[in-house]
Amino acid sequence: MLPQEIIRHKRNKEILSKEEIEFFIKGVTSEEISDAQIGSFTMAAFLNGLDKEETVNLTLAMRNSGDVLSWNLNGPVVDKHSTGGVGDKVSLVLGPILAACGAYVPMISGRGLGHTGGTLDKLDSIQGYQTAPSNSVFKKTVEKVGCAIIGQTGNLAPADKRIYAVRDVCATVESIPLITASILSKKLAAGLETLVMDVKFGKGAFMEAIDDARTLARSIVDVANGAGTKTTALLTDMNSVLGYTVGNALEVVESVQYLKNQNVNSRLDMVTKALCAEILTSSKLARDNDEAYAQIEKALSSGAAFEKFAEMVKALGGPADFSDKPSEYMPKASFIAPVFAEETGYVADMSTRDIGLLLIELKGGRTHPSQKIDHATGFTNFCQIGDKVDDKTPLCFVHAQSEEDFERVESRLHEFIKIGEKPETRSVVLEVVK
Repeated sequence: MLPQEIIRHKRNKEILSKEEIEFFIKGVTSEEISDAQIGSFTMAAFLNGLDKEETVNLTLAMRNSGDVLSWNLNGPVVDKHSTGGVGDKVSLVLGPILAACGAYVPMISGRGLGHTGGTLDKLDSIQGYQTAPSNSVFKKTVEKVGCAIIGQTGNLAPADKRIYAVRDVCATVESIPLITASILSKKLAAGLETLVMDVKFGKGAFMEAIDDARTLARSIVDVANGAGTKTTALLTDMNSVLGYTVGNALEVVESVQYLKNQNVNSRLDMVTKALCAEILTSSKLARDNDEAYAQIEKALSSGAAFEKFAEMVKALGGPADFSDKPSEYMPKASFIAPVFAEETGYVADMSTRDIGLLLIELKGGRTHPSQKIDHATGFTNFCQIGDKVDDKTPLCFVHAQSEEDFERVESRLHEFIKIGEKPETRSVVLEVVK
């Protein structure tokens, strides 16, 4: 077989055989296939689609491109995955909460894609934290602590790691089959029993239209269950920044505050607890939602979830006292200043995707796969839809490395945050896809 012929078949809207897909993925893993060919393949798949069988075959080929973990633990092996958003730090708090409730969470996460932040980029801001440990360290941490959040090592779904990086800079992120295969190849390689997807819709999501989000949720649920992993999905709103912070180090600090029951953002809280409850009931750790929510509240109020986060950071190479004084270990921006509202009214709407792209302008995200990012930049105290503001109210604080960067971002933020009449209250969690 020739890779260019496989690309041509998909370019011409033909159905790829299992053998063609496996050949291409083996070439990706061995690096016999170039980034240019990966980009061409993903664009052909983006434009012409993959059917369910092709998506299953792509998922399994990517999973089998490296190690597939197995577990022998005294509790269910579970995980959650988000399709990405702006300010989405749910993974950082969800893993420790579930570990405190008796689950084991081997979470394999990714870096930023397009306008959305990446869990690994956030964790990279913690001094010493290993986002790419060996499989033995990963497994030992999960067994001892109950949760570990890492990236794809060279041995876990390595084909997806290459494809993921190329998609980020080749405008092929928003493909339902490619998203499905990328997510599930990592999750299935981790040996999960139960998975819950956080599929976002709205102005800050890859799937802006709710019908597209439903289609993606159904694709993931069908493919994952077909591969033997019990999976459900929640559709959640991403029409505004999730939480009070946007930016890698800044989101880690907010996550620590959340686990300490400090400065808790209501939307972040609702999404996190809804996902945790779905996992606890699906994995039979709770009989129903009421029992699940009671377990979640206990994990937070007792400090058990916070302790799990601290143990995970220490086990993966971070400072032993990081969770007690995170600010001392986090990078800080050189120029921090507020952006004030220009009129009196309510925060009626925001261009969430554009706000995420502003982080890239502050060098807190990437424009090419190998780019180093600035973990210190971003936004804190970000306004929420429905907030009442006037010209003395900060819409947020910008963390930049120069006054020039701040001024450039300040003018754009006024464009992206709309002040007007008080908006209707929006539901954060819309529905569950079984």
